Amino acid sequence: MSDLKRDIGIIRTLAEQYAALALQPIQETRRQRWAAHFGLKKVSPPLILATYGMHNVWCTEFFSDASLQCSDPFYRGHERFLRMQIFHDSIGDDYILEPWFTLGASVNRSWTRGWGLEEARHASSETGGAWKFDPPIRDWADAANMTALTHHVDEEDTARNLSRLHDAVGDILPIDVVYGPAYGGFSSDISTHLTRLRGMEDLMLDMYEHPAELHRILAFMRDSILAENDAAEKAGHYSLTTSSNQAMPYAPELEPLKPNSGPRKRNQIWGFCAAQEYTLISPEFHEEFLLQYQRPIYAPFAMIHYGCCEDLTNKIDMLRSIPNLRSIAVTPVANVRRSAEQIGRDYVMSWRPNPTDMVCAGWDEARIRRIIRDGFEATRDGYVHLHLKDVETVQGDPSRLARWVRIVRETAESTGV
Repeated sequence: MSDLKRDIGIIRTLAEQYAALALQPIQETRRQRWAAHFGLKKVSPPLILATYGMHNVWCTEFFSDASLQCSDPFYRGHERFLRMQIFHDSIGDDYILEPWFTLGASVNRSWTRGWGLEEARHASSETGGAWKFDPPIRDWADAANMTALTHHVDEEDTARNLSRLHDAVGDILPIDVVYGPAYGGFSSDISTHLTRLRGMEDLMLDMYEHPAELHRILAFMRDSILAENDAAEKAGHYSLTTSSNQAMPYAPELEPLKPNSGPRKRNQIWGFCAAQEYTLISPEFHEEFLLQYQRPIYAPFAMIHYGCCEDLTNKIDMLRSIPNLRSIAVTPVANVRRSAEQIGRDYVMSWRPNPTDMVCAGWDEARIRRIIRDGFEATRDGYVHLHLKDVETVQGDPSRLARWVRIVRETAESTGV
């Protein structure tokens, strides 16, 4: 048997397993519950997510190339995705397995050189070790070398990849080609790349010492991101599955996700925004040196989720200036009770307990139950879902994720939320 036939056989077997899971009635139940939740309706028991990806160290171990069977890198990537999705079903959370396969279009995306300057970094030789940036804007003259973003899709390469995947599994489930803007998500929040271009320490000092220069860069990045997103929309490259909110992007005001929906406007889907690098910046400076530039980028979207890992406890009032805000992250470093008191029933709370306390550093059921119980009590009056994320290690025991979900469900039942 040739390597190609063998690879396709492996992919088909996994695809059939995935399709059987994705077509289960529970997936539709989850869609309805997520839509009600983001429609600001009380959903009981609370929704739970436990997410992970290849950026998490434990996944690089359990889903590494050495653990996969396909020879061809193209099929190996899809094999990894299918194995991770099938594993996710065993966790038992409220994650939705959608009944289609996803293929990302070939776009001109560069995570380290999108602005014309190389965002170099120095990394530890240890797997999962620390790293730091070597920012390319060392003085303000360097900023003149920044280039505007462009949106371009390599249609030929995209069609070639689609043909390969369709020949392998196209008769099992539809294949959704996701275009979207090249610079969406973290690449469009300004904060992520600005900090890599300038450096955290210099950025903080710039707010005091070089505010005019900083405002010029912020305005340039805002206008460039807006132009690139406008170009993507004009090209018809937003679709229902471009929607993103770091959870399950459903809402009663929006069409349910479906594959190859055709062009959609930004005012028909979710948008995601964050400001992780600004967690230690005051609300006043956060507004002046970031949020006022983010608002126009996200204004075209139907609704916005704000926040990833940053502490927003003292910034809830500031975020109310986002007219289409629907969901706010309440992170491991946030004060859960104070955040819940401020958010009330105006927005959804995406509560993210500290993964170190949950599954990463030992396994202590009493500790888990105590923290989850206290959190449920603090958020009882609001619309909250629980999201375990950034799980860097499970200490060799991925079954902890399913056990964690079970404990959370039992705690929710015992506290009557």
